[in-house]
Amino acid sequence: MKPMLQITGAGMTFATKRGPFVALRDIDLEIKRGEFVALIGHSGCGKSTLLNLVAGLTTPTAGVLLLDGRELKGPGPDRGVVFQNHSLLPWLSCTDNVHLAVERVFGAKEGRAQLKARALAALELVGLTHAKDKLPGEISGGMKQRVGIARALAMQPKMLLMDEPFGALDALTRARLQDELMKIVADSREQATTVMMVTHDVDEAVLLSDRIVMMTNGPAATIGEVLTVPLPPVREAPRNRLEMAHHKGYLETREAVLEFLYRKQAHVEALAA
Repeated sequence: MKPMLQITGAGMTFATKRGPFVALRDIDLEIKRGEFVALIGHSGCGKSTLLNLVAGLTTPTAGVLLLDGRELKGPGPDRGVVFQNHSLLPWLSCTDNVHLAVERVFGAKEGRAQLKARALAALELVGLTHAKDKLPGEISGGMKQRVGIARALAMQPKMLLMDEPFGALDALTRARLQDELMKIVADSREQATTVMMVTHDVDEAVLLSDRIVMMTNGPAATIGEVLTVPLPPVREAPRNRLEMAHHKGYLETREAVLEFLYRKQAHVEALAA
């Protein structure tokens, strides 16, 4: 079976006043359909740049990216993106914010009733039916992020791309949304949405993902190691975070990620200290 996403020899060089800046080099990665992959590494390692390449928001200066065998050229409805900032329109209700995305993708072939049903179904998937008529200013930060996830899922994308979606939230809200994201992935397993998520949080990466892609330090960052998480796939059933605290596979994977980040890829200034 061919992988859903194929990245071959991808690189990204930015033109700056001081000359070319190589952000990424020699990125080779394949992701299977339905897989949950986390990107992790120190600040400046190109995690978000790689995610933006997959989203089509940036064009690689080297290599090629294929989604289901087709080269990625620009953004498209086959990839739903969730940023750290929820980016909701404050004058529209939760339903209307989701409806905008649904209308963009399905508006040419479906009627108003069908489009509204899609928006409401997406809000139900993230547990926000009770807030469907509320404005973004009337709900919490965690709920806003859930609306953003609903908006992305409502497009029925092949890939869900998430750039530190819970990074701005407090620890308890973050944990709750991690649990909800696992439930969402499991509930939508028939759709087999593939997820790529950028995170700085080691525990988040191990808890949520099937594989962890660990990036070397920038500039000219690349993939250092790829770890397979020895736990049942999240799409089959959410992982219990209390059970994971004592699970051998969880602990060994966490230790391996920490070893990579703080020994193999320790910053020079950290070593000097």
